[in-house]
Amino acid sequence: MGTNICFQAAAVEARTAGGKKVNVPARAQELAQLVTGELGTPEGFARVVADKAFVNFYFDTATYAGRVVEAVIARGNDFGRGAPKGERVMVEFSQPNTHKAFHVGHLRNVILGAAMSNVLEFAGFDTVRANYIGDIGLHVMKWLWCYRKFHNGEEPAADRTRWMGDVYAEADRLFGDPNNEAEVRALFRTWDAHDPELMALWQKTRQWSLDGFMQIYQLLGVRFDTIFYESEVEEPGKELVTELLARGLAIDERPTGGPVIVKLDEILGLKKEKYRVLVILRSDGTTLYSTKDLPLAVKKFKEWHIDRSIYVIDVRQSLYLSQIFKLLEIIGFEQAKKCHHLSYEIVNLPGNLTMSSREGTVVLFEDLVRDAVDRAAAAVEEINPDLTPEQKQEVAQAVALGAIKYPMLSVDNNKIVTFDWKTAISFEGQSAPYIQYGYVRANSILKKSGTVPAEASFDYAFTPHETELIDLLSRFQATVQLAAQEYKPLHLAGYAYELAKTFHSFYHSTPVLQAENEQVKSARLRLVAASRQTLANALRLLNIQ
Repeated sequence: MGTNICFQAAAVEARTAGGKKVNVPARAQELAQLVTGELGTPEGFARVVADKAFVNFYFDTATYAGRVVEAVIARGNDFGRGAPKGERVMVEFSQPNTHKAFHVGHLRNVILGAAMSNVLEFAGFDTVRANYIGDIGLHVMKWLWCYRKFHNGEEPAADRTRWMGDVYAEADRLFGDPNNEAEVRALFRTWDAHDPELMALWQKTRQWSLDGFMQIYQLLGVRFDTIFYESEVEEPGKELVTELLARGLAIDERPTGGPVIVKLDEILGLKKEKYRVLVILRSDGTTLYSTKDLPLAVKKFKEWHIDRSIYVIDVRQSLYLSQIFKLLEIIGFEQAKKCHHLSYEIVNLPGNLTMSSREGTVVLFEDLVRDAVDRAAAAVEEINPDLTPEQKQEVAQAVALGAIKYPMLSVDNNKIVTFDWKTAISFEGQSAPYIQYGYVRANSILKKSGTVPAEASFDYAFTPHETELIDLLSRFQATVQLAAQEYKPLHLAGYAYELAKTFHSFYHSTPVLQAENEQVKSARLRLVAASRQTLANALRLLNIQ
């Protein structure tokens, strides 16, 4: 490593020389020579060399390698964990709507949010995982109307989210008829009047959806510390609208058939359009997302005492969220500036076909997982046919879920993901199975050795792959911090691939159990153990088994 501190010192000297001319490059070189002479060779370094204005430190390879490997093995599952930051962060993600199907388009949200939560927590932040479930609104009224009219008394089978989605798709098609739309709007007003019979049906059918969601979260290995519901913040939202009207910040156009709006640009005195107009209540008095998102933001900070609130939401909602954050700021909510939109792009089917809950192009979560497991099972059968049927099924599911998650994390969250099975399920190239297979190979070596030596000397000539492995292991903690700082699990996804690729190369080229002597064998076994541990830690942060 090198430092240009001598150049900085020379520059300061030139600025404070009181008219005396200082040749900065020459003075920096002189200082570098002086520093090098004074330092000598500190413990742990092979040499310290002055190179023009730089002082370059060269680690003692054996000492450095030993420290890196020992740190990984000693800390185990905590290797790479950052010190507590003293800051509480809430990550709101998933946000499915009840009474709808759970499809592939929802997956990127929950996968990104879960990984981001893991990374922030591991980086040292007190992290709260939150879900905000849309359990009321026009989509629910459509569903309840359709159910009462055409499916009254029916109950879902085991595949609950599929059945709920089918009823919603039917309701959405029928909503195009003006007569049906009028009936749905009337039902919404009945909801606003808190009709007991309608409320009871809503609670019963809502639970069907929630049960289905929890099955999906369990399969994905996702947990939440708290779940907010739209129904909880509907009334506080209406009260806030009343307050905004009283303060003159909102305009009530309902007397002329319009909604309640806030002209953000006008309030801010902006001549150029930026925030536009935010609608906060429908013309018939029923609520919108905005009605409820405003009090929810306040509720998060008040009840959970958080320092930052991160919203994992589709990039297409960027303007809307900027409107919400800005309006919160206008009304005096100081923490509005601590709200951050972690946006993500859509997931496409092969051929760039975008999925929609309303169209036949939707790929349901259950279908995707079933297809993934079938494909993974075929690959497992080919690679390791000696496993028991139970083992094959367990491995196939782990490989399948990894294959689904990794493509959504290895692509920048603001870029579209086009799902491709050939790449996702491959045991070669940048994929979860390839990284998982690196872990398996490390495990295989250690299993054959029977034990990992308690200590080892790394004082021997390394192969290039050993050098690269040690370098990558040393970079893990910094990668975790970078991913947390930039809100990009992408950094860890890329790191895991690079580490797996380097380990695969090491596995093929460098003898471990058949090393030239016991010293080298012991060192390489500990290097394998450290590589396995770091691969496991990286995969765990990506929520991949």
